[in-house]
Amino acid sequence: MVKYRQILIFGPFMKIAVNTRFLLPRKLEGFGWYTYETLRRITQKHPEHEFIFIFDRPFDQKFVFSDNVTPVVAGPQARHPFLFYLWFEHSIPKVLRKHKADLFVSPDGYLSLSTKTPQLAVMHDLNFEHNPGDLTWLVRKYYTHYFPRFAAKAKRIVTVSDYSRNDIIQRYNVSPDKIETVYNGVNEAIGPVDEAGKKMVRAQYTHGLPYFVFIGAQHPRKNLAGMFKAYDLFRKSHHLPHRFVIVGEKYFWNKEITEVYEAMQHRSEVVFTGHLNMEELRLVLGSAEALAFVSHFEGFGLPIAEAMRAEVPVITGTNSSLPEIAGNAALLCNSRNPEEIAKAMAKLSSDKLLREKMIALGLEQVRKFSWGKSADGLWSNIEKCLYA
Repeated sequence: MVKYRQILIFGPFMKIAVNTRFLLPRKLEGFGWYTYETLRRITQKHPEHEFIFIFDRPFDQKFVFSDNVTPVVAGPQARHPFLFYLWFEHSIPKVLRKHKADLFVSPDGYLSLSTKTPQLAVMHDLNFEHNPGDLTWLVRKYYTHYFPRFAAKAKRIVTVSDYSRNDIIQRYNVSPDKIETVYNGVNEAIGPVDEAGKKMVRAQYTHGLPYFVFIGAQHPRKNLAGMFKAYDLFRKSHHLPHRFVIVGEKYFWNKEITEVYEAMQHRSEVVFTGHLNMEELRLVLGSAEALAFVSHFEGFGLPIAEAMRAEVPVITGTNSSLPEIAGNAALLCNSRNPEEIAKAMAKLSSDKLLREKMIALGLEQVRKFSWGKSADGLWSNIEKCLYA
């Protein structure tokens, strides 16, 4: 009876295919977490529809979230521009035809130009248009050639900030009516750490000393070089013992990052943790003095919201989506100015009242971001594709 009533309300049974190539066990990163958090909720909330999850390699059964999910493996493993093309232009259309899909949803923004099936793209940002030098020549060419075509092909586009929405509209001449901002959420496992926990984490990573933390792939656009310079300036100018903890994989260190790091006076006091699981991340983030996340470009900047939920003050940038996500709950710095970042580090290290104010404002700001809201927003746009 429940399913019958839902069908009456939401329309007839539909087959919704989803690109789930980033649902990788023990390797969930940005696109993977987005897919996991939104589709887990959507599939369980809408048993009246069938969801075809398309993987590019053997999948983990834990990603089959409910009985209405049909997993499909279609090669090749799409991790290179030539393989992107083969997967999206040949493998995906075959799966869509075989399963008679009514819609194809792609949480990483890639679409198929070779299918007549309606498609919804989640385009998180256009960093490759703003910072083309961050990518290899072939990947850059693929993105700049295909993403304008994906934007034109999509029946609807979802993006994660008003900054990215306006960027996509202006750069790709997309009608404002077909693109909607749906903010990312924050993992519910993230939260504050008590004093005993902080003491334990600091003993493990920084010999008991306070620290700033950065979270993210170690990539040029994340401005590691600028933050290394800022940290060195902070340590040289202030007699404070703070360390700098870097959480994330070394994705792509260019010449600038390497040279700045090797020239640091306080290089030995930078701590690299590598990838952390969610519980480890909760502890390391929640035990920090402040988050230093002053990227050159972000479509959303999830660590900002995570730090706010963890009751950790935030230092971030004045560019791209960062002021939008931070609101009035962070110290904003020019990402090209290490002196500004160093001053922000000094303020949050020495001013307890400022720290308390930033934490209180952060708890208010982070209420805007939940995966429940994200899933509902994505589903609203799926319905617009299915029933418009």
